[in-house]
Amino acid sequence: MKITIERAKDLLGSASEKRILVVGDLMMDRFVYGSVSRISPEAPVPVVHVSHEKAMPGGACNVASNLLSLGGKAAMAGIVGQDAIGRELQDQLSASGVTLKAVVEHDTHPTCVKTRIVAERQQVVRVDREEYLTLADREMAAFCALVQKEIESADGVIIEDYGKGSVQQAVVDTVLAAAEKAGIPVGYDPKDDHILKMEGVSVVTPNRKEAFGSAGVAEGRPAENPLEDQPLLEVGRMLQEMWKARHTLITLGPHGMLLCGENEPPQHIPTRAREVFDVSGAGDTVIATYVLALACGATFTEAAELSNFAAGVVVGKLGTATCTQTELINYMKQHADEV
Repeated sequence: MKITIERAKDLLGSASEKRILVVGDLMMDRFVYGSVSRISPEAPVPVVHVSHEKAMPGGACNVASNLLSLGGKAAMAGIVGQDAIGRELQDQLSASGVTLKAVVEHDTHPTCVKTRIVAERQQVVRVDREEYLTLADREMAAFCALVQKEIESADGVIIEDYGKGSVQQAVVDTVLAAAEKAGIPVGYDPKDDHILKMEGVSVVTPNRKEAFGSAGVAEGRPAENPLEDQPLLEVGRMLQEMWKARHTLITLGPHGMLLCGENEPPQHIPTRAREVFDVSGAGDTVIATYVLALACGATFTEAAELSNFAAGVVVGKLGTATCTQTELINYMKQHADEV
């Protein structure tokens, strides 16, 4: 690795002074845990005997949770329903320390809930309750005004698009204009079937599937060495041209990350070996770490390396997870010999 542990500690040491605004689709993640000992007589499906349940902020909210876990401050901007789930979600976020001045309650749009049934450490099924968000022009204008106000006191912004309707071009334009005026970094986690104009964004963080989907290119079998994966390199070039981002960071699962920048050769950041239990939320951890690191003064490469280590921590956990500063530094120490 290029970044040293001392440098990582120095960067993360200023995280508590940084406030990052997360703009995106708010949702609740519910987990129902249990065990399976028989098959249902009604249908060929397992019967899960429930032992316990838990609920936690999901979607864009998980990015805020990651920011807090890393020692930073977080604010949210998004839409929830005027319902029990929406109130529970806001209560949890507020209790954790997330600022909610730009969270709007909508009287007809229900709060999105994703319920995962987990048995024997394996996800059996996921049940989604959601509707695509549609805002009237006046509602969109009011929401954008709240976003703009929040950026005035932010050190960075993350646009987290889960494709549920909160992230529209008007919102993106508001963020980019306000962030440019404030001189702060903006990260964008895209949805592959939702193309937006992002000129001026600091970094875009698609995974491989999202990268190929956004570029409109059929995804083939990945090469062992991403720097020899010509289709991937071409997609990276296409996305740089399409988004006009300062950098595009493509996450590649077991193959690490590919960092593409303006007038720079692509850089491969190898993955760090670890048993993978669950990749849920790993992309949230990547962009949270990346933008927080930029706000703390990291270079794009340093931010990418820190994000890579943080992702290595969370995929070793079950369910939507976060990474703490201590876990990140300890994980880096385990790989200190991989220079």
